Amino acid sequence: MKRLVIAIQSLLSRKKLTGNRIFLRPPKRRDALKWQKLRMASKSFLVPWEPSWDASSCSRRAFIRYLRNSNYLANMDRAYSFLIFKNEDKTLLGGINLGNVRRGVSQSASLGYWIGEVHSRNGYMKESLKILIPSLFVDLRLNRIEAATLEENVASRNLLKKLGFKKEGLLRNYLKINGVWRDHVLYGLLKKDINN
Repeated sequence: MKRLVIAIQSLLSRKKLTGNRIFLRPPKRRDALKWQKLRMASKSFLVPWEPSWDASSCSRRAFIRYLRNSNYLANMDRAYSFLIFKNEDKTLLGGINLGNVRRGVSQSASLGYWIGEVHSRNGYMKESLKILIPSLFVDLRLNRIEAATLEENVASRNLLKKLGFKKEGLLRNYLKINGVWRDHVLYGLLKKDINN
């Protein structure tokens, strides 16, 4: 089992996934400035959907902490982070995180994502997830991917539906968003859902 975990981590921690307009790869130290600028420029757009954060959450130091934590969790086969870039000019568009990786009888994980405000509503996240999700089922050998979203986040809910996720229920006080415990709608995607 340990060899499998090392092989999975090695594969996904270096993997670059490419689509027509975008590519995804794990974050690197050189991404710090692009990440800082995009997160700060998109703050008012992202705050309603995320845990509380301020300008210090977008500092270089915060990015380095995020990078170290991402690498540590990937090495432990607990979570994987990806940044999304445009193919043509390597502009940073947003990010995707796969967390709470559960092995054994579960073989599941939780999906989260964000996109910069200037890049929203252009189909970049849909393209990114269409590229990443099959890799998660194959490379990580997952059986299930979960995603939770606020009920009023219509764009996110519609995206999940377009990708084949099924609404499964309501999670009460699931996450503390912008300082308040909020209910979330849970969506799930099974490996067999994409093979049909």
